[in-house]
This record gives sequence, structure tokens and C-alpha cells, in this order.
Amino acid sequence: MIPVKGYAGAKVAVLGLGRSGLATARALTAGGATALLWDDSPEARAKAEADGFELTDLTRQTAFDDVAVLITSPGIPHLYPSPNKVISRALEAGVPVDNDIGLFFRSFATADWDDFETAPRVVCVTGSNGKSTTTALIHHILDVAGRPCQMAGNIGKGVLSIDPAQDGEVVVLELSSYQTDLARALTPDIAVFTNLSPDHLDRHNGMGGYFAAKRRLFAEGGPDRAVIGVDEVEGQFLANQMGMGPLDDRVIRISSGQKLDQFGWSVFARKGFLSEWRKGRQVASLDLRNVSGLPGAHNHQNACAAYAACRALGVAPKMIEGALHSFAGLPHRSQMVGERDGVRFVNDSKATNVDSAAKALQAFPAIRWIAGGMGKDGGIAGLAPHLGAVVKAYLIGHSARDFALQLGDTPHEICETMASAVTRAAADALPGEVVLLAPAAASFDQYPNFEKRGDDFVAQVHAVLAG
Repeated sequence: MIPVKGYAGAKVAVLGLGRSGLATARALTAGGATALLWDDSPEARAKAEADGFELTDLTRQTAFDDVAVLITSPGIPHLYPSPNKVISRALEAGVPVDNDIGLFFRSFATADWDDFETAPRVVCVTGSNGKSTTTALIHHILDVAGRPCQMAGNIGKGVLSIDPAQDGEVVVLELSSYQTDLARALTPDIAVFTNLSPDHLDRHNGMGGYFAAKRRLFAEGGPDRAVIGVDEVEGQFLANQMGMGPLDDRVIRISSGQKLDQFGWSVFARKGFLSEWRKGRQVASLDLRNVSGLPGAHNHQNACAAYAACRALGVAPKMIEGALHSFAGLPHRSQMVGERDGVRFVNDSKATNVDSAAKALQAFPAIRWIAGGMGKDGGIAGLAPHLGAVVKAYLIGHSARDFALQLGDTPHEICETMASAVTRAAADALPGEVVLLAPAAASFDQYPNFEKRGDDFVAQVHAVLAG
């Protein structure tokens, strides 16, 4: 646990009693603050009480009397589409609003660091797609290289639940736009921006607000190194803002597809090969084509981002290359589930929108595609340019028939359930083909979340392989 500094003897309100909220309450208490806990959900309040916490109704008119700060969980709207009523009350009272990320950055460094040979460092990863894989990959590379490291944030533990830093340790944090938008302190040593595509637009009042939330990770504290994906104009703009010129190697530009040989420091992937360039000269090259845990161009971009961050931390290219091959990938994100008779089964249940599904569909040459669920606005019309590798689609869930109408000439079958889709796709598949779950839809029609949907796919595949 990271005890929170700066609030000893003060009252600190905590709104939202999920994983991060309860971890925040514990860390505040450990730092000598009095935590005033509340959640709009009766179930969450009951769970907190069962865990031994006392509750304070933050909706009361006088709730913020003598309160130093309100700490809110990332899922609770603080501005758009409208602030939560408790946050509105704090804003009206002039009480600062922060989150656990802000508390982490003001509390992470300790007096013990004066005796360390190497100061601990923090790497933060944000972006629309690939940030979880990139975060986990950086952590995996550091672990293989023998560097003490911890992973937290939007993946793994809450940031205040990690252990105090060791000598030379690296903490790798995945941060969502909800987290970067509100944190009052953001001072990573290395900040990574993977890419940007439309998401959470209601929460940020449009694409500009969404990008602005991501950009705060780079603008607030100014990282020593900025690793920035430049395959979209927002990334190009951000890299331009962070650097003093094209040869400024404090900015490491990354790309999946572009050759970036004119900059001070760049890492890019083309035709399955990763290249690192420094001041107009190639200094390293890795073959990504047989890295099973990172299939497809989108994962090659993730590899570039992780490679760049680890190089900035001093890890050698050969060490990174070996670690890439031992990376198993994350569950539900291009997860290789099994293989039979030359047919591979891949779980990408995290592909809940058109953009992420498009990346999955471009990762393999011949696909038996399982798609469907609770479709989003526009359905899968945006996937029309990416259906060339789809041999046949097997449609499930609430949007199955709507998706069928948008597939054009692509062969398809309405299967309704995951069990039926996996069975039919496995029966049809030929050697060299991939049975791919990339739903392009939310899971809530049949499953509580994308993880449970992916778990069902894995279970059905295992049943087929055992049959």
C-alpha cells in the first residue's frame, strides 16, 4: 500500500466504493486522514460496511463542511454529460476534486529514496486501443530483464494498492481518459500514447475533449521521455508539441506502417519487422512475424510502444526480443486459445467496437469470424473495408440479424449462441484458417462483461478440442 501524504488529520471524502475507492480509503487512513465514504449504490455501501468501513452521506447539504478534498472513482462523471450530484456539491463548495492517480503521484516518493542507488521510475500508458497489452508487455519485458517492477492502474491492482518502491524499481501504469482527465498530479518519467480513435465521446463532450484528456498526461508534468504513436493526426500534433524539433530525442515516435527515419529517435514496424532508428541511422531490428502473442499490425504497434519505453529505461534490444517471444498476450485480447489440424482459435472479446474489431480482422489472412452482441451506433458498417479476409461470419446475440444485413456478399450464418457459433465455425474451418471471436459489439445482451463472453468462447473451444 502507498500511504497518502498531505492529508494527515484532515477529512477526505471518497466517492465510489469499488476496487479503487476502497483502496483509496485504506491508503488515506494509513496516511493519517479521516476518510468519509459514500457510493450512490446501496449494494456498494453494504459491501463497504461489511468490510469494516463507516459511511458518510455525501449528498447532505453540510457534507463538505471542513472537507479538504473529494476523491472520486474514474467511472463517475465529473463534468460531461453532467457531474454526479455529489461532485456538483463539491464544486459548488469549492472543495478540490481529485482521484487516486493524483494521490499516487503526490505520495509515491519517500525519504527512503535518498538511500537508493537508482531512483524508482514511473511509466504511464494511455491511448484508445492497445494500452492494456502495451502496459502488460512493458511489465513483462522488465520482469524478464530482471528489473524490479509493478503493474497497476486500469489493469491489475489499484495504484494505491501497490507496494512502496524498491531501489531501481519501475512502476508501469495503464491510465484511461477518465483517470488522466481529473488527476491533479501527473508526473510520469516516461509517458506513452498509443493511438486515438473515437470512444467515450459522451463523457468528454466530443473528440476534442477526449484527446484533451489523454494529452494531460504529457502536458501537466512533462515526462522525461514521450513515446507517441503518430499514425493519427492527434499523435503527430502531440509529438510536435512535445519536441523542440525533429531531432529532439526526448520524443520517440512510433508507427505501425510508416517509415520514420528522419527523427532523433523512432521505432516503427513494417512488413513484420520492428526497426529502431537514432539520428538517421538504424540501430536495431527485430522480426515480429513469429511472435505468437502479438499477431497483426495493431499488436506490432503495441510492440513498438513497449520496445521504445523499455529502451528508454536502458533495456538492450536482444533482451527485449527474447521477452517478446515469451509474452503470452492478455486474456480476451488476441489470445491464442488453441489449435487443431492447422486451425487456430483466437479470443479477442475485448474488440467491443468497430475500430478494435477492424484491427483484429486485419491480423489474419483467412478468418471464420464470430461477431455480434449488443451492437453500437452504426453497427458494423464501418467494417466493410476490412472483410476481405473473412471466409464466413457466425453471428450471435441481440444484433445478429442487424449485422447480417450489413455484411454484403460476405457469407454468414446466424448462430445466436456462442456454443453454436464455435461448433459451426470449427466444423467449417480448413487448415490455415483462424476461428476469431471479435464481436464488434458490447456483451450486455448475453454476458455481464466482455471477460465473461471471452471465457465462454474459451470454454466452448476447449470443449470442441476435447471432442
